[in-house]
Amino acid sequence: MRYVKWTLIALIVLIVGGFAHYTLPQHDIVRIVNTYEERQDLSGWTTMFWQAPDNGSTTGDQTRDVQFIQAVRPNGKSIVYRNEDTGWGWPPYFKFDTANLYTEANDAISTKAAPEWVAVTHYGWRSELLSIFPNAMGIKPVAGPDVTIIPWANIIILTVLFLFVVTLYRMWQQFRQRAIEPLVDDVEDVLELADEKKDSAVDKVKGWFKR
Repeated sequence: MRYVKWTLIALIVLIVGGFAHYTLPQHDIVRIVNTYEERQDLSGWTTMFWQAPDNGSTTGDQTRDVQFIQAVRPNGKSIVYRNEDTGWGWPPYFKFDTANLYTEANDAISTKAAPEWVAVTHYGWRSELLSIFPNAMGIKPVAGPDVTIIPWANIIILTVLFLFVVTLYRMWQQFRQRAIEPLVDDVEDVLELADEKKDSAVDKVKGWFKR
């Protein structure tokens, strides 16, 4: 049972950690090299990594035009972002400025000879195998490729989440001590009393047969 317990805990941590890593905002220092718009045919379970059709910027069709931002990291590796509104859906970033962000991305395009570095705020993952892309949320010019960005939003969100979990745990502990444990003790007392009465009755029957 110990292995089952720790396996379940590991699965819960993995699921919660993966969900948080996908949903929480991340920051990349990149050089934008191009933007384009492409027709995407969305099908299968990977549609969960694209925006829902009811966010105000897409239709109910599984085929639609999606804007993309191509960029290069300081180490030379490429990264491609999609540019979709989140609307009132999940994650709750309330992004409605896809067109403005597309314009900012085009304005920030630079060459290797004269690079302009920007910090792209996004959420999501990039997977060439699954053909999924992180969703760009904002673009901000930075001084250079070595700029360090402190993820204050993530720190605040994770701190609040940690305090919430600790509060729930303490409430459960108090509920167990005040309600569950006394009930269990009462049940044990009743069972012990019943066991004693049973033993007493058995002893009386044995004595009657001996007489």
